[in-house]
Amino acid sequence: MKLRLGPLPAAKPLRLTITISVELKAALDDYARLHADLHGQAVTPETLIPVMLQTFMVNDRGFQQARRDRK
Repeated sequence: MKLRLGPLPAAKPLRLTITISVELKAALDDYARLHADLHGQAVTPETLIPVMLQTFMVNDRGFQQARRDRK
């Protein structure tokens, strides 16, 4: 099995509060369990979310182009 997220990088956290659906929380819990099984290190959804968001934005070509155009 392969997940899109590999081992998690070290990061300096900044607190951000969000509200998510029960279904999304369950999916994040499942992803965290699978990630831990695959990489041998327990993680929480709170640890995964920033990396997931960063990965999503890095791979969003429209977003990246818009950012370049604004500079």
